[in-house]
Amino acid sequence: MTANVLTTLVHALATDTRLVDDVVASARAQSPESARLPPAASRRHVAALITAGCAAFLGAGEAGDEDFADAVRFGAEGAALGVPVGALLSGVHGGRSRILEIAIARGRAAGLPDDVLLQGLLRLDRYGNALERHVLAGYRTAERQLDLDRRAARIRLLRHLLLGEGTDGADGTDAGGDLGRFGLTAEGRYHCVVSDAAEPARVRELEQAFARCGGVLAPVGGRLSGLTPRLPGVMPGLVVSTPPVPLKNAAAAHRLALAALQAARVRGETGTHGVTSLAGETALAEQPMLAGFLRDELLGALQPDDDFHRDLAGTALAYLDRGQRLDLTAGSLHLHPNTVRYRLRRLHELTGFGASGEQLTVLETVRWWWALWAWSKAAVPHG
Repeated sequence: MTANVLTTLVHALATDTRLVDDVVASARAQSPESARLPPAASRRHVAALITAGCAAFLGAGEAGDEDFADAVRFGAEGAALGVPVGALLSGVHGGRSRILEIAIARGRAAGLPDDVLLQGLLRLDRYGNALERHVLAGYRTAERQLDLDRRAARIRLLRHLLLGEGTDGADGTDAGGDLGRFGLTAEGRYHCVVSDAAEPARVRELEQAFARCGGVLAPVGGRLSGLTPRLPGVMPGLVVSTPPVPLKNAAAAHRLALAALQAARVRGETGTHGVTSLAGETALAEQPMLAGFLRDELLGALQPDDDFHRDLAGTALAYLDRGQRLDLTAGSLHLHPNTVRYRLRRLHELTGFGASGEQLTVLETVRWWWALWAWSKAAVPHG
């Protein structure tokens, strides 16, 4: 009976999304440096580690190296994104302590005897020790591959140029003095670039590609960022760049590129994009409250869990994206033009979208497109 209770408890821990959020918050609070990692990446790693840990706990015998693949990957990505190893382990400690607290509280609430609870906690602690060793091993392996000594100078320089940090690094060196070392000049104009790359091999590939173009790339604030006089031809993953700017404008360009990168990620974009090609998405993403107001005011009659209403919204978005052309919309959706016409008429009856036979103005198009896009994101997918 006790074994069944313990098994049920561990299964519940493995599938508890609130536990993941709680552990992520504790880890990020414990380590401000590791909190610079993108929240979504942190959550993905914590969820994977908890799932793997619970599976290992329920398995026979002690966990093997294959059970710690996510821990190795977590350590490697921490190194690739420039998180100090001490800060990374501090975050691991914070998350580990929180899991122990929750496990104790839930075990007692489930009525587990103290001796059973103690044995379970000791096994969990052994797993935690092994997990930390694998995080460290992943970090050290990536560290050797990434040439961390020279990389530290790149990070210091870019944090100075892109974040406006003081000219003196922690080691007392002058970050501005590294300009010439990396081929930059005070009078030059450079593209500011950011990427969502986190896997060490992709990070290394990008850093080397930009170095060949005379640029400097390194993790800054949890995102791979840099400056370059010209852009490489082909780049892996999602990369966003600005037009060339003088160094005095590099920090502002970096903030813009980060905003554009986030907008591109939300839309599921991949590949290389200039900030100007993402201008609309970036500007609109800066006003989420206004998007919500538009959605509720213009599309309040639509039900998010109604498949037909989702079809209406999707058709209207396609219609606006294709210049309000029925033929192009029908072709893109593989529908008969009469079906498109019918859906637009029904949407008009429900929401007032577009008077029959009249083209929306540019500003009206923006309002409706933004409302429809926000509604589609908030709507519940079928199944």
